Amino acid sequence: MTIIKNHRPALAGVWWLLLWASLVLYPSLSSAESDTVGDKSVLTVHLVPVQQTHWPMMLQASGNLVPWQEVIIAAETGGLRVAALHVDVGDHVRRGQLLAELASDTLQADLRRYQAMLKSARVTYTQASANARRARQVQGRGAISEQEAAEYTASEQTAQAAVEQAEAQVAAQRILLGQTRIVAMDDGIILARNVLLGQIVAVGTELYRLQRQGRLEWQADVDARQLGLLRPGMKARLTLSSGKEVQGEVRLIAPSLSSHTSRAKVLVTLPDGGVVGLFVQGYIEVGEQAVMTVPESSLVLHDGNSYLFTVGVDKRVIRHRVTTGAHRQGLVAILAGIPAASTVVETGGAFLANGDRVRIAKEAE
Repeated sequence: MTIIKNHRPALAGVWWLLLWASLVLYPSLSSAESDTVGDKSVLTVHLVPVQQTHWPMMLQASGNLVPWQEVIIAAETGGLRVAALHVDVGDHVRRGQLLAELASDTLQADLRRYQAMLKSARVTYTQASANARRARQVQGRGAISEQEAAEYTASEQTAQAAVEQAEAQVAAQRILLGQTRIVAMDDGIILARNVLLGQIVAVGTELYRLQRQGRLEWQADVDARQLGLLRPGMKARLTLSSGKEVQGEVRLIAPSLSSHTSRAKVLVTLPDGGVVGLFVQGYIEVGEQAVMTVPESSLVLHDGNSYLFTVGVDKRVIRHRVTTGAHRQGLVAILAGIPAASTVVETGGAFLANGDRVRIAKEAE
């Protein structure tokens, strides 16, 4: 007879023992591992306070570099050939310097003719004057009639007028002859040359265009709403394409707006240097404003947004999305997104996520 023994009660006892051991021992083991891992993941951070300071208010603008004044040098006489060109584009010239010459042979011949006419007129006047003087001496003695005396006097006056007319013709011809010498009206830089050697010019033909005294201005475009902030004498700062920073001063604010863009022109006087027509961007200082600032190292950029981290009472970080302003001397202005009395994580924000636990190395003052 086969006897079958029942082993289920023994097996059940074993299972209960294993279950009891797991409940007693596993929680402590799990807690120890968590603490160890947690200690390794904690980041030590430094905190800095948000500072209140005063920064210059900077109005951003853009525009072209233009000459302070342009001088058009044109021909004052016409029908003459360009005989010589002495300067070209980019040359620095002085006031009165000879720039070009027109052919003057015809005018010189006319001058000699007018000088001969003047000489003849003077001889005639000398003779008429002598006759009139003698007539006046014998007038009233019966030697000549009153009518003859009047005729001598009239001849004298006519001869005198002829002399004056000839003198005027000579003077005018000398002026025309002087106009064949094209000279600079002021110191400056030649911006354009619009004439060729041998060209026949007419009166008013533009020969050269001069940047007066070599001075430049920044012709900045500003929004109509910003006009009320601007005043002559305000400082401006712009950066040229070479990377050089140039400082200037607001000289003139246009009294009207463009009908196409509804923007106004602001002219900023600049020191020497620069290229006419260059498009540049810059800033105009329109006053001071109180701003909140933090170190640039505190700022975290992600997906086109700016963030700062503060630390809560439980040593867990809180991420704040902020609106930033200008950067200056390693600081950045915070326009919105964080209370003024906050302290923020100075560095290492890029390694943090919202809610991460941190260790504070030094409490911010």
